[in-house]
Amino acid sequence: MPRANRATRITGLLASVLMLVGAVAACGSSDSPSDEAKPGSGSTKAPASSAFPVTIANKYGSTTIKSEPKRVVTVGLTDQDAVLALGTVPVGTTEWIGGYKGAVGPWAQDKLGSAAAPTVLKDTGTGPQVEKIAALKPDLILALYSGLTKAQYDTLSKFAPVVAQPEEFNDYGIPWQQQTETIGKALGRSEEAAKLVEGVEAKFAEAKKAHPDFAASTAVMATPYEGTFVYGSQDARSRLLSDLGLKLPADLDKVIGDQFGANISKERTDLLDQGVAVWIVPDTTGAVAKLHKDKLYADLKVVKEGREVFVKESGDYGNAVSLSTVLSIPYVLDRLVPQLAAAVDGDPATKVEQPAS
Repeated sequence: MPRANRATRITGLLASVLMLVGAVAACGSSDSPSDEAKPGSGSTKAPASSAFPVTIANKYGSTTIKSEPKRVVTVGLTDQDAVLALGTVPVGTTEWIGGYKGAVGPWAQDKLGSAAAPTVLKDTGTGPQVEKIAALKPDLILALYSGLTKAQYDTLSKFAPVVAQPEEFNDYGIPWQQQTETIGKALGRSEEAAKLVEGVEAKFAEAKKAHPDFAASTAVMATPYEGTFVYGSQDARSRLLSDLGLKLPADLDKVIGDQFGANISKERTDLLDQGVAVWIVPDTTGAVAKLHKDKLYADLKVVKEGREVFVKESGDYGNAVSLSTVLSIPYVLDRLVPQLAAAVDGDPATKVEQPAS
């Protein structure tokens, strides 16, 4: 899978495939371990005392959190950002996109402050590192942006309450808004989570107001992973486009199925011929040239009329696009919105510039 999806190239393609990281949901709460194990984490804001106990539904049932979590481990590949935004530094995070200490991107560094970086866990395709997670003595395990299996959920639930992915969305399909709000509920900070969501949604509203032409355009998000991989409507990257008012292809999910994305056949190259095609690519030179050597794709109007946007997958911008969290989205919008505006302005001569950084 692509970078949910740095996954198969594990921590490789961000327009690549999702790494099936397991994450979990579970029940009851274990005794709160001492804070001696692994420094540098913990809550920096006090939740409302009336917030607990709280029960959160998930794909495998429901999880009850009896008291304020103090040692949070994130198994979900992007869950750490919401935790940090709400004033808690996780004791452990799961690496998806490599290169960041503690798996904390530059858009979230100020939330880490002077605290020690979280211990980084890895999933090489076999699921969460159970022994290492247990050694961190968590009192809450978050696995919202994940593909956690029932077996992994049950195993992790032996150590701490597990909040797994919700049932109503595909694996790795939870919207950033619900991810933030659910984590806020789990941490006893629902009101703060709602304010965070409201703040980011205001940025989307501002962009839509400034660019009413977005609402008149269609868009698709893809990556040249093992051919052409297209992201479905529930994927975080596609949600960026729809949250900006752009319309996704009408038959997108019919082609993709109940997954975050899928490779399409040559016969469905027409799916890419939208008002704008956003590509997450290994680089913005050679990879683009290779795409344009495919005559079937190069003959589409979206190419001939210069309505393509290219995002380098391995830089901070590309990483932020793949994460698409409450903290990374403002960083993304500052760069993506100008590119989209240039692509859909109706003038083929308008160049879609790459962000300076």
